[in-house]
Amino acid sequence: MKIFVTYCPSPIGALEIRGTQEHIVAVNFVDRTRKADEKLPLCVRECAAQIDAYFRGACKAFSLRLLLQGTDFQRSVWQQLVRVPFGKTSSYSGIAAAIGKPKAYRAVGSANGKNPISIIVPCHRIIGSNGKLTGYGGGLWRKAWLLSHEKQYG
Repeated sequence: MKIFVTYCPSPIGALEIRGTQEHIVAVNFVDRTRKADEKLPLCVRECAAQIDAYFRGACKAFSLRLLLQGTDFQRSVWQQLVRVPFGKTSSYSGIAAAIGKPKAYRAVGSANGKNPISIIVPCHRIIGSNGKLTGYGGGLWRKAWLLSHEKQYG
């Protein structure tokens, strides 16, 4: 399966978008970019356009075909993350309860941390039960920025 790569600038750093001909497989913050592929499939170009619109406050829900690669448990967590509305938050225990495994909040945290499709699968919307920001692969400052951004446009 050929993977196509492009980069999308954002106010909080460059995002690397990886996709196949039909699906997005990864979106992650990167410190450095390299030359993007010249001929990108429509789904990758559309992903970049929707991410740009998200940062402009014009996109509150993504409409992309995702290929979530992980364990069954991880995929169930990531599918639940997508259900957390723009501008809202949930907790690790809330996600655990929503997938029918109320005691698995630590495992939810682990799955959340392994989410390969940042922003689109909104792991930044998951906070601690006490309302505090906890872990984010892109850095807590980015998590805080994303939540503030969504509040502004929500």
